[in-house]
Amino acid sequence: MRSTVPKPQDHGFSPMPAANMKELREVLERFSAFLDKLERWLPLPPGEPDWDSSIAFRWRKRNGSGYIQPVSHPHRIRLKDLLGIEQQKQLIDQNTRQFVQGYPANNVLLTGARGTGKSSLAKAVLNKYAAKGLRLIEVDKHDLIDMPDIVEQIYRRPERFLLFCDDLSFDADEPGYKALKAVLDGSIATASENVLIYATSNRRHLMPEYMQENLATHYLGEEVHPAEAVEEKISFSERFGLWLSFYPFNQDDYLRIVEHWLDFLGVRNTASAEIRESALQWAMSRGSRSGRAAWQFACDWAGRHGIKPE
Repeated sequence: MRSTVPKPQDHGFSPMPAANMKELREVLERFSAFLDKLERWLPLPPGEPDWDSSIAFRWRKRNGSGYIQPVSHPHRIRLKDLLGIEQQKQLIDQNTRQFVQGYPANNVLLTGARGTGKSSLAKAVLNKYAAKGLRLIEVDKHDLIDMPDIVEQIYRRPERFLLFCDDLSFDADEPGYKALKAVLDGSIATASENVLIYATSNRRHLMPEYMQENLATHYLGEEVHPAEAVEEKISFSERFGLWLSFYPFNQDDYLRIVEHWLDFLGVRNTASAEIRESALQWAMSRGSRSGRAAWQFACDWAGRHGIKPE
């Protein structure tokens, strides 16, 4: 019996001619040379920041890569410049002191009325404890997804870091929501002992609340059982160990803040009836007796009267 050798199957492919192979190699070599030239024009990835150049930093993005950028002129506000929020100052000062000294401390959520000193308070504690190794990195809401990457870059540093998120609020399906939860809880990796999160928000629970969610609340006798959506929002804000609430100032506190900033700018006779009346009209026109409105009025008054800070 004769054995037959199977013929190779013809799949419709034919070998590329040698001339075509040579042309393909030349094209690939030219393309590789082009990429080498292009790479020289691309900006180099940012390196390690100069940690001694500033006390405040920002998380920035370039070409899809994140990096930590020093702030050349950080805001130098002091705790004593913030009036009408004495209890909040005492609590955040104590928490920050514990953190800087290496003792356990809490992440902080500052919520409440606009212009009452939430952001300024975080900057003021930075200025107070910067000489003891405290640093602040500001992270925009849209970059919260990079939070784990930021922590990875700094957790071996000897400094103590505040990751500062201003005007924080988002929906539950935003990617930054889960990233922030991971940093607050530690995720699969434990939370870094040299990092705290200080966040400000006009919303106590950081996320919008809807009527439908409250309608889903059910009652068992005198017990109230909130809907799952409400529970989720409350549990998220509870991941901050220290809550500080801020409220609109009354008239006396507002005028006291006005006097402080006028004195700071070099204005004399800050308690005059004319100044008080003008300051109240200024607040009424803006619908707010806030520290921000007091500062803006003081700047306007000093500027219109040709007074420069001493």
